[in-house]
Amino acid sequence: MNRTTLSLIAGVTALAAVTGFAAVSAPDPGAAEERTGAAATLPVERTGLLCPQPSTSDLAETTYTSFTPVTEGADDKGTAVLRSAAQQSAPEEDADGGSEDEKDGENGSTGEDGENDKKDEQGGKDAAKDDKADKPVLQLQAPGKPVAVEASGADAPALVGTADGRFASGWTAQQTTEVAAGTGRGLQGVACSAADTQFWFPGASTDDSRTDYIHLTNPDDSAAVVDIELYGKDGELETTVGEGVTVKPRSAEPLLLSTLTAEKQTDVTVHVVVRSGRVGAAVQALDDETGGDWLPASADPSGSLVLPGIPKDAKAVRLVAFTPGDADVDLKVQLASPSGLITPAGNETLHLKGGMTAGFDLGDLTRGEAGSLVLTAPDGSVPVVAAVRVLRGEEGKQESAFIPAARPLETRATALDNTAKGTTLSVTAPQGGAEIEVTASAGTKGGTPQTKTYTIKPGTTQDVEAPVPAGLKGSYALTVETRSGGPVYASRTLAKTEGGVPFFTVQPLPDDRGMVAVPDASEDLSVLQK
Repeated sequence: MNRTTLSLIAGVTALAAVTGFAAVSAPDPGAAEERTGAAATLPVERTGLLCPQPSTSDLAETTYTSFTPVTEGADDKGTAVLRSAAQQSAPEEDADGGSEDEKDGENGSTGEDGENDKKDEQGGKDAAKDDKADKPVLQLQAPGKPVAVEASGADAPALVGTADGRFASGWTAQQTTEVAAGTGRGLQGVACSAADTQFWFPGASTDDSRTDYIHLTNPDDSAAVVDIELYGKDGELETTVGEGVTVKPRSAEPLLLSTLTAEKQTDVTVHVVVRSGRVGAAVQALDDETGGDWLPASADPSGSLVLPGIPKDAKAVRLVAFTPGDADVDLKVQLASPSGLITPAGNETLHLKGGMTAGFDLGDLTRGEAGSLVLTAPDGSVPVVAAVRVLRGEEGKQESAFIPAARPLETRATALDNTAKGTTLSVTAPQGGAEIEVTASAGTKGGTPQTKTYTIKPGTTQDVEAPVPAGLKGSYALTVETRSGGPVYASRTLAKTEGGVPFFTVQPLPDDRGMVAVPDASEDLSVLQK
């Protein structure tokens, strides 16, 4: 047998081996045509939250609260921890560019007993400092039970936190601050939020009577670079230091809006754009006469907006709106009341000029009934952002709060720091009727969870009688879940009276995004044959 014949036999054998492997490994001819099925909805495995610095007042009393609802299918392990943003800061560098920790390592052996003693003493102090820095401000022990901690004065810190495993799905945190007197006196509440790259805040101000701050919190290990744009009644305001603001790694930065521009305007829209990195952002709006509150970010610009949960005893409602584009728009205004959608007399439509912030006084819009504003651009063609400022109380003893346009509650949302008295849950279904389930958790110091189901009629807003845990001790969480219909929008109001002044704060309830769709995949080796 010559060499040519041997080569031919070897080649045929090799080809047969490859062909045989392909035949054995080939998928079922019908497998590629079979549907893999709908995506499974599973609990998220990790999430993060950022809380701004509560107050600069020495009279401030702040309560931080954290909670994760019980979620079916969640992992049986995990943590949920909030730490001070300042404590998480990276080691400071000196003028030579080296951190103190690095320099201690370089100079740790000097051959001089005295120097070593000093190093040992310093090391002990550093270790104690590290232990304090590593200690959480707030840490959950189990899903279904909220935990709370109190802080006093202006030293209460901004918080940065993460949750994973069984604590990640639906993790919520809240800070509620009571300021007894001075600028911004009253009740100030804000839900801690996730980091993002863009925010809109209609309803801010640079007027002399207001002290408004934009709070930026960076959770990451690298610096974030942020642009802050301000828009007034005549368009964009000239700013002095609004471009290229650097927020250091793992830190919080409050910026006074009136220092960013020389122009004094009653109604301002703040646009935060992150060039690099990501941040959490919120506006703290404080007034000399009418108290103050947090202004959360508005929902993304849209041709249809809902501002849920205007208190039924509101004495004055001021709407501030802005359209980012060049096109003007006539907004259709409706109020979702307990009986259905109505058009406020004299405010049927509001005209907005492109790129300019506009404010409209709507008076005592709700007239003693629960209500939510529904704003609609013709054909939804022009995107808009909006928020309302609400006043309660009599002249000279008024308090203020803000309600931005909200995102719909798609599946579930939670409001924290509720009490047996002074909590109002407001729910609206502007388009179609809906059924919701509301669960009151155990209290921070004891109590048994309770659940109720409610039906919300289409086009209405209802202040539902929220359940209260049996044997409640401390504060508790309210978790709202949609069961059918919708879309649903909701907000929660906390209220109390101090010295004849009606302290209150309102927070819209965004979906907690605790569940994620995971595609159902199957093996398909036919792609290797193409």
